[in-house]
Amino acid sequence: MKLTRTLSAIALACSLAMTTACSLTTTPSVTATPSATATANDFDTATAYYKRQNYAKAFTLFKRLAEQGNADAQNNLGIMYDKGQGVKQDYGQAVSWYRKAAQQGYAEAQFNLGAMYDEGYGVKQDDQQAFSWYRKAAHQGNADAQYNLGNMYGDGRGVRQSHSQAMMWYKKAYEQGKADAAYNIAVMYNSGEGVRQNKKEAKEWFNKACDLGYQTGCDEYRELNQQGY
Repeated sequence: MKLTRTLSAIALACSLAMTTACSLTTTPSVTATPSATATANDFDTATAYYKRQNYAKAFTLFKRLAEQGNADAQNNLGIMYDKGQGVKQDYGQAVSWYRKAAQQGYAEAQFNLGAMYDEGYGVKQDDQQAFSWYRKAAHQGNADAQYNLGNMYGDGRGVRQSHSQAMMWYKKAYEQGKADAAYNIAVMYNSGEGVRQNKKEAKEWFNKACDLGYQTGCDEYRELNQQGY
């Protein structure tokens, strides 16, 4: 049985950049002195416009803050270019704004930039660059980056293959609630890929994935249970 290798989506699942799961950043850290035309309050206003799907106004305000160096706004602007919200879709511009935020140490932007390199959107596909940016985000605790880092170590893409490193990063992602990470750990134990085969351990991890809503994990758990493990 092969590991699942579907990469996490480019951090867009909950619309814009998030510091906590599925919630917009509400307290941006402005890294430049706001001008009279763009203040910290503009971020809240832009977020409100975005939630109402008034993307044109949201884009204008995020852009003002982004140009002043606000990493949250830079990442959000990248996402809007990425999705074509309030502006014509432009992967090159998305990459540019993700990079600005990523270079400020913004984890979600680092993940997004890694995903762009991984998929070759707006930049030439580059496994080593993808790995590098995922690693930066993963070390800051970004669960999606941790999961993707596990995949890259497992596949030997952008880095020398290491099943022990893959396992470590999957476990870190699981600890933050990534069901697919638990499933991949289960598959490793079930097939003996990179670890000593252990069906009972596999069953436990399939159950963990199931508890987090991963249906295939439930199916695999039942199968092993029926086999007496």
